[in-house]
Amino acid sequence: MSAAMISRSNITSKIALVLALVGVAGLVAAPWWGTTATMRLITEFMFYLALASMWNLLAGYAGLLSVGQHAYVGLGGYVLFSVVLFLGISPLWALPIAAVVGAALSLPVAWLVFRLKGPYFAIGTWVVADVFRLAFAQMTSVGGGSGLSLPASAMKSIGSKSEREMIIYFAALAVCLGAVVVIYLLLRSRVGLALTAIRDNETASSSLGINIGRIKLMTYVITAAATATVGVLIFLTKLRISPEAAFSMNDWTVFVILIVVIGGIGTIEGPILGTILYFLLREYLADLGAIYLLILGLLSIVIMLWAPKGIWGLVVKRFDLSLFPVGYRIRQRDG
Repeated sequence: MSAAMISRSNITSKIALVLALVGVAGLVAAPWWGTTATMRLITEFMFYLALASMWNLLAGYAGLLSVGQHAYVGLGGYVLFSVVLFLGISPLWALPIAAVVGAALSLPVAWLVFRLKGPYFAIGTWVVADVFRLAFAQMTSVGGGSGLSLPASAMKSIGSKSEREMIIYFAALAVCLGAVVVIYLLLRSRVGLALTAIRDNETASSSLGINIGRIKLMTYVITAAATATVGVLIFLTKLRISPEAAFSMNDWTVFVILIVVIGGIGTIEGPILGTILYFLLREYLADLGAIYLLILGLLSIVIMLWAPKGIWGLVVKRFDLSLFPVGYRIRQRDG
């Protein structure tokens, strides 16, 4: 006689989770074992991981294929400079302010772009991002088209150079881990069930009574708020901003999409693996110039053709591994 046993994870998942916790502990201790260059590289890694995780939530689960998320990266950057120049307070206050501003502005943007479907939605988000760029390019109070740099006094208010680097590092770590944890908890909730249903079959999920519009709007607002927060940290490390750098589609959207596609869209683990692979490729192939970009693009095309679920999809198929189990597994046991 056998009985069904329902669980979220298996032994392999639990072992993988322990290894992940060890990795997080290593990141927390990085200021004591890594060099300044290492910390800066890890900080940039966390920027891209947070952006990729948020875009994956938006596109991989809610089905919102936005190619204009750089609008909120740039918005966060300009909130940082506005906080310093006009309010005269610590740049760190820009983190919560940018989240609020990003969420608030995402509502009228969503009202516009949600009227579009499929490729028109993608084009619409890109147009909105370009409108943001053109608007800030006309604002002479924040440097106009040429941009401006953060005042030295603003950076000194955070602390000495070593203190600033450590504070920014831990802020980036908190935002990155926070993004992953929020997505994990969200997907384990009733909202997560709705998102999974929308991802699998939007028509069927609508027939089951799921309010698709409300779920998508909530996801878009959360993603905008988190992306704007990451934008603050990005330009807090760069110390200078301009419309072209703030609203760079290549840096903050194209590479992010490639990361998710390579790693595996529609999974929490995919963006993590994709970010690791992207940085490895960049570190070893960046000296090749345009050839490096061709290799990255070719790799993405190959993966989309032969492994639509990304490299993590191949790992799951081969090892039945789930680092962040959000669904239920049904197993038979004798009893």
